[in-house]
Amino acid sequence: MENGNLLTKVTIGKARASYAHVFHPTSISPTDTNLKYSVTLIIPKSETGLIEKIRAAMKNAYTNGMQSKWGGKAPKKPYDPLKDGDAEKPDDEAYADSYYISASCKTKPGVNKVKGYATIDGKRKLQTEEITDESEFYSGCYVYATVNFFPFDTSGNKGVACGLNNILKVEDGEPLGGRSSAESDFGDLSLPEEDMPFSPDNDPFRATTEDECPY
Repeated sequence: MENGNLLTKVTIGKARASYAHVFHPTSISPTDTNLKYSVTLIIPKSETGLIEKIRAAMKNAYTNGMQSKWGGKAPKKPYDPLKDGDAEKPDDEAYADSYYISASCKTKPGVNKVKGYATIDGKRKLQTEEITDESEFYSGCYVYATVNFFPFDTSGNKGVACGLNNILKVEDGEPLGGRSSAESDFGDLSLPEEDMPFSPDNDPFRATTEDECPY
């Protein structure tokens, strides 16, 4: 209980990031001026403990909304932010055997990565640092995220939404959305000698039987 409301904050993870727009806000359509930062969090169904915490926080947000948003009347078809990937996206392997949640916010979320650990007041604490290179965070990487569920009543639409607070990248992953690596695109490309930055005889990547570094 906080300020008279049931607690609705959850740390979600480890989850896979998808539809990541965490550095620059975007809108649903070109005519929509309501810009938001957002990310979709893909959560394996095997994470039953985490799913229970999410459902409990959503229930608390719903309970809070009964008085704060809906005047004590339950919405007929309230929006549920926790989606079943197998049902909603059956043709997308990234969502197989998973749930997913779309979280968003109007102010830029904290986007961080692990720096290491430090002992503070005798306790081991995780240290993080801000991600400034936008290429480090992408759809497909693995993250932890703090979110807050809240009730809403907008233009006749009612339910529970998910607000994004902070994100911590913990692991790289296969990029989603058709993005490929430079190695996979150009690895088999054979360039003419004049386009190479070194001659074939001085190729630093050529196979060698020597143990010493070719550089």
